[in-house]
Amino acid sequence: MKNITILGSTGSIGTNALEVIRQKRDEFNVVALSGHTNYKLIIEQIEEFNPKYVSIGTEEGFKAIKEKFPEIKLFLGREGLKQLGQLEETDIILTAVSGVIGIEATVEAIKKGKRIALANKETMVAGGVYIRKLLKEYPKAEIIPVDSEHSALFQSLSAGKRKDVKNLIITASGGSFRGKKREELKDITVADALKHPKWSMGKKITIDSSTLVNKGLEVIEAHELFGIDYDRIKVAVHPQSIVHSLVEYNDNAMIAQLGATDMKLPIQLAFTYPEREESKALDVLDLMRVGALTFEEPDMETFKGLPLAYKAGKIGGTMTAVFNAANEVAVELFMKEKIKFLEIYDIIEKAMENHIPEEVKDLETILKADQNTRNWVYEKYGK
Repeated sequence: MKNITILGSTGSIGTNALEVIRQKRDEFNVVALSGHTNYKLIIEQIEEFNPKYVSIGTEEGFKAIKEKFPEIKLFLGREGLKQLGQLEETDIILTAVSGVIGIEATVEAIKKGKRIALANKETMVAGGVYIRKLLKEYPKAEIIPVDSEHSALFQSLSAGKRKDVKNLIITASGGSFRGKKREELKDITVADALKHPKWSMGKKITIDSSTLVNKGLEVIEAHELFGIDYDRIKVAVHPQSIVHSLVEYNDNAMIAQLGATDMKLPIQLAFTYPEREESKALDVLDLMRVGALTFEEPDMETFKGLPLAYKAGKIGGTMTAVFNAANEVAVELFMKEKIKFLEIYDIIEKAMENHIPEEVKDLETILKADQNTRNWVYEKYGK
């Protein structure tokens, strides 16, 4: 029996993870859950999975949960996530919260020598250098990526030696506006951006997919997870979202992982690795019904988030934290209709120009760059 902690249990990844666990109750036990504002859903999850520990993001949620479940050890906010990361009982911690708020819990879990099922891009984007250093200090800890693209790379890299890798190829659906040009995106609404053609995801990541910033974050994350130079990390637009990513080796062989557009497969693999197990929770891919698979170059002139990500990654240091923070605030302002869609790119670019990158020596350096960037964007664009 493996004890699982789920950070972000009310989101898309979290609810999919609970479905995986629901089908394997004899293998997995939920020891802790966290949510942000949706305390009504987390109350339902507590009733079903009976965790010992819970963290919630609001005072209202804290009071409601405390009143209904006085026996539960209850935490609040960012400090609560950090506390859940330190639990001795945990075997595997799924980090599925959105934003840099997930970094501290991941750091604590590494120090405890746990397996981290990582679905929080920002951990490696903003803090990858520091996280890699920690993993060397605490060799019992391990990260198994849960993002479909990085899970695919993780699986495909098992086909050969790291020294023989020629390129990593990350696939992208193309998002809500694939094929459109910059002129056509001037008056895009929030509702337009949230209409993803393939994946059902949270609002923030869906907006990121529409700007291709999400793919830029994945490029940086792949560099940090797998140690491959940016010049050898490519992006291919693949509208069918069946090939989740590929590894090209020196002999020109390409090894890919294919699967249904279903996050439960990479989640379960992160829980069971190195074993692969059957489950009623997992969707089946029928290639005969899929038919053609197509690939095309990303439009980096229209979707500037991708080249900006490469630029931030190559500069390194705190610049990737700035890229991430500026995007998070810009997406928030766009969803509040305070800025236009294309201004997301402008904000990221200007925030990067405004920042003098520093070497990442510790967690405080990352969090300081993150907060300073947020303050700068809010001050300049949030009024």
